[in-house]
Formats: sequence, C-alpha cells, structure tokens
Amino acid sequence: MTADLSQIVKAYDVRGVVPDQWDETLAELFGAAFVQVTGADAIVVGHDMRPSSPGLSGAFARGAAARGADVTLIGLCSTDQLYFASGHYDLPGAMFTASHNPAQYNGIKMCRAGAAPIGQDSGLADIRALVETWHGSGAPEPAATRGEITERDTLTGYAEHLRSLVDLTAIRPLKVVVDAGNGMGGHTVPTVFAGLPLTLVPMYFELDGTFPNHEANPLDPANIVDLQQRVRAEGADLGLAFDGDADRCFVVDERGEPVPPSAITALVAARELAKHPGGTIIHNLITSLSVPEVVRENGGNPVRTRVGHSFIKAEMARTGAIFGGEHSAHYYFRDFWNADTGMLAALHVLAALGGQEGTLSALVAEYDRYAASGEINSTVTDQSASTAAVRETFAARDGVTTDEMDGLTVSGDGWWFNLRPSNTEPLLRLNVEAQDEATMAKVRDEVLALVRA
Repeated sequence: MTADLSQIVKAYDVRGVVPDQWDETLAELFGAAFVQVTGADAIVVGHDMRPSSPGLSGAFARGAAARGADVTLIGLCSTDQLYFASGHYDLPGAMFTASHNPAQYNGIKMCRAGAAPIGQDSGLADIRALVETWHGSGAPEPAATRGEITERDTLTGYAEHLRSLVDLTAIRPLKVVVDAGNGMGGHTVPTVFAGLPLTLVPMYFELDGTFPNHEANPLDPANIVDLQQRVRAEGADLGLAFDGDADRCFVVDERGEPVPPSAITALVAARELAKHPGGTIIHNLITSLSVPEVVRENGGNPVRTRVGHSFIKAEMARTGAIFGGEHSAHYYFRDFWNADTGMLAALHVLAALGGQEGTLSALVAEYDRYAASGEINSTVTDQSASTAAVRETFAARDGVTTDEMDGLTVSGDGWWFNLRPSNTEPLLRLNVEAQDEATMAKVRDEVLALVRA
C-alpha cells in the first residue's frame, strides 16, 4: 500500500483506518523504528479488543524482534494496564488501540521505559521518519541476533498494584453499575474489583471492537444514557463508564446525574494530599476553579497547565506533582509512573463514598461549586480572526484579564471562559464557568454570538 504517514501520525500517537491508511506491513516497520529510536533491547506490547489489534500488534512485535529486541506480549489489556507493565518492568511499551474511535480505526500509543510518553517532540517524529524511509526503500537491515517473543499475563499484577494504592477493605458495601461499552473495561474491572465489598452490575462487558451498543466515548452524553437509566433502575450507589481502551473513567451519582470530571479531580486531589501533605497538584486550564480552591484548602500547591497529556506529564515530572487531572476525565498519578489511569481514580471515588454514609451527590457537592457550560464547538472560517474579535471585545472592559497559555482565557468578576482552536478541524472550542447559571449563560451567549457572527 502507499501510505501517507502525515495522516496517521498524530501529535501523541498513531491512528488511522485499517487497512485503508495503514496495515500490518506498516505496523512491522513501526516496531522496528520504535526499537531503533528508543534504543531498547526489550519492550512490552499490548492490544485492545478491535478485530485488527491482534494482527497489528503481532506484526509490530515481529518488526521489533527483527531489530534485536526481546518482546513481551501481554495480549488483551487496557491502556493503563500497558502503562503498568511499562512501569513495573521498566520497559518501553506499545499499546494498540484507537481508544473511542469507530471500529475501522486502530492506532499505537507508545511510551519509553517507566511509561514516559512519546510524542512528536520526544521520538514520534523520528519514528515516523524511519518508517517513511523504510517504506519507500524496503525493509530495514535485520539485527545480527533476532530478539525473542514471549507472552506474559499482567492483569493480576496490575489489579494488585492499583488495590495497594487505595484501601477499600473497610468500606461499606456499595452497589455499582459499570458500563464498559464493549471495551477493555470488561476485561479489567472483574479482576480489579474482585474481593471488594461491591455488588457489581455489569453492562456491555463483552469485548467487541465493533461497539454494537454505543460508542465507547463517555464524553458524549448520548453514550451514558443507558448507564444513567440502569443506575436509577437498580437503585445503585453510583455508575462508572469507561472509554474503549479503559484509560478514562466517567462517574454518575445515585440519581444518574453525571459528576463533572473537575469534581472528581478535586475529590481525588484532597485524598492524595491527605497522603502527601503539601504536595503539588496539576490541573489543566479548563478544569473548574473549584480544583485549585480545594487544593489550597487542603494545603497543596495547584499548578495550571495547558490541555493535553504531554503537558500534564511534563509538568508532573518537572514539579514532582502527586496527582493531575483534566476536564476530559484523564487522571494522572505519581504512584502510577505519572501515567493516566481512570481505574485508580474510580477506586478513589469508591473509597471516598464507601468511607462515609452519605450519597455520592452529597459527597461531591463540596467539590462542584460553579456553573459550567461544558465544551461547545463552533465551526469557523478563520480561527484567528474570530478569537481576535472576542479578545478585543472583552479586553476593553474594566476588571477583565486575559492570558494565552492555551488559546484565549478571559477572566472577569465571578466568571471565566477559554476559547481554543482545534488542531485538526476548523473549530473553536468554548468552555465557560461562572458563580451561577445565569451569569454563565450570559457570558456563553455573548462569546458565541461573536464567534459565530
């Protein structure tokens, strides 16, 4: 096939349609390039439940072994299970998944030893360049000694590590509905939750990369409707929804109402600060103001950063932060090699809820303090011009401040908003937060009128 790698090598990973945009031949070249760029003599490889994942990951392993690296195949796993293997065994790793994308997509998330991320500026551009060279001129020269390919189960070790970080032994019995979306949560949840005082109500645990019930993307409200209804019908204490590769976790309370990821970030931050007094907590600039407030109230040091896991992980490494959270339900832990794991965040929620007698809605109320718009996308012809119009209008007002750490952030008396351009589409993304619903709606509508003029 003729491959256009500019279409499939993204900022943080490889992702595209199989076999139209990439196939096992290319996967084998990616494996060889990964070994050359990381200099690894051993790596670990895992994959999700997509129909194309076993073949692609196997091809990647062959390419890596041909370059002399020993390959440990851990088979079906969640992305954070791959990070566990990379951290626990101190090996570079590759995870075959397209997360919540439709069934015809697949991709590779790669990391260095200790789950350190690989992105455009940290090796991915070099991997792409090698693959392009080899794809045009034939296979790379094999190593003098071919590496061995072996298999290992890491699910039990992953579950034990997570349970060692959060004590759930003394919680009261809880009834929890889990929607795995036919993704990897159906593989990990039964083992992680085994032996805990939980009544588990499983939804869509059958591994099926065609996603027959709904997209495995809980960020879209349409995809948690089934979970919300089931929580109410079961009289459950809470519901959890995982995305396709089960590295993100979304929470709904006993009423079936979504709990904002910012409230989960604040709750987990408070718990981590109880273990590590005075610690640093990373939050991106779209998380609620409640996050830095809670961090300070609990004696911690909040650090604001750009959106995106590469920025979060870099800041965590730089500051020695104990925890980081994003508005998109990615949660990062120092105790998990600074990598993101929705499962560990879920265990914290279960421990907090089960350690007291109240409901989840009552528990998170102290962490959910403001009215938020959620992310609103607008299609625009000129992102810069639309942003400039908004900046001009608001910057002229008394008491208003602006910054451009990531897009345009504007703050006023009791409100703020952020307007960010999409890197891949002609969109502007708006997030607004205010002290009350009326103020939020007023600011939201004014900004949208300017953006969509």
